[in-house]
Amino acid sequence: MSDTIDGAALLSEVEAFHRRFNVFPTEAAYVAVTLWDAHAHLIDAFDGTARLAFLSPEPGSGKSRALEIVETLTPNAALTVNASANALFRLVEATPGLPTLLFDEIDTVFGPKAGGNEEVRGFLNSGYRRGGTALRCVGDGSNQNAGFFSSYCAVAMAGLGSLPDTILTRSVIIRMRKRAPNEKVEPYRRRTHEKQGHALRDRLAKWAGTVWDAVADAWPDMPEGVTDRPADVWEPLLAVADAAGGHWPERARAACLELVHAGQDDDEASLGIRLLTDLRDKVFCGADRMPTAVILEMLLALDDGPWADVDDKPLNARMLSKLLGQYVTPNNKPIKPRGIRTPTGFPKGYYAEDLADAWTRYCSPPPGESATSATSATPQVNEGSTVADTATAIRHMSAVGATQRTLAG
Repeated sequence: MSDTIDGAALLSEVEAFHRRFNVFPTEAAYVAVTLWDAHAHLIDAFDGTARLAFLSPEPGSGKSRALEIVETLTPNAALTVNASANALFRLVEATPGLPTLLFDEIDTVFGPKAGGNEEVRGFLNSGYRRGGTALRCVGDGSNQNAGFFSSYCAVAMAGLGSLPDTILTRSVIIRMRKRAPNEKVEPYRRRTHEKQGHALRDRLAKWAGTVWDAVADAWPDMPEGVTDRPADVWEPLLAVADAAGGHWPERARAACLELVHAGQDDDEASLGIRLLTDLRDKVFCGADRMPTAVILEMLLALDDGPWADVDDKPLNARMLSKLLGQYVTPNNKPIKPRGIRTPTGFPKGYYAEDLADAWTRYCSPPPGESATSATSATPQVNEGSTVADTATAIRHMSAVGATQRTLAG
């Protein structure tokens, strides 16, 4: 009995280790990353593996630190910033036991300035399934022969922006965010904390040996609505949770539903911060909501703004939605337009409460004096009302509402 390992307790220790150094955006993220760490020790038992992608719209969001912690907890970890497809194939073939490939700064491989990198994409795509291989020439000089190289291994990535769709659909995506002022983590010191991570890694490896047969034969029940590729991605993680027992099966399925249904992220990170800042300081200016038409007219009228020429065209409602959709509300849902009641109708628009978390995390502190108007221009919107009229009315409604709430309190 002394050799019995409590899998649920062990996974909880792994999760607690991540929490010391990482601020993930949701509880679901902690669950998913913990299960992913454990699944890397059991990868030989599965027919497929989930890619793990730490992505964010801006630097300084903790992606690389998350990858560092994963490195201490997974078997045969190989951390790289850039590598050729041929080197990656040979790494898989040469590693005794499958490697856990950790790809930092993945945006340098697939970002807008990096080119296609189709061979690396092919490696990542084919290695998602057991038996994934690539045909390569091997030999010296003219003495070349064709040979198959395996690509099946666990892969975690960290980078800015997004990834090719073929990789995203094979990944558990963790949208990292800058820490808010009230979010604290313990400073990571490799000399000390790497040993602690390795101790957990060795215990995970020992536990994996005790559940290998059960996991290999497992057909975990999927949450309602999780099918096809998402089911393939989550199957090994749910199998790990079921093998661990305790509260992990329930938490794993809740995390699966949340992360599978999460919206896709976007690019245009730096432009996104400029947009958030302009919205706070030059458009909303204390209002609690603003119609999309008003937002666009006011942004386009800014003399020093980039909004008249975004991808060779003026900013429009679709582009605005795409830029804001890469950030999330305080409830960690992508920011989206909602209906707004105005003096002239019920148009779509945005609420300050949805933008508040992104403003806190990504924007510099507001100036000492808030702008009272984005521009002196007053282009026409709905039925003869102007941007200035509509914006003023909304700010007045916000102020009246705040006064009424204060009096009611």
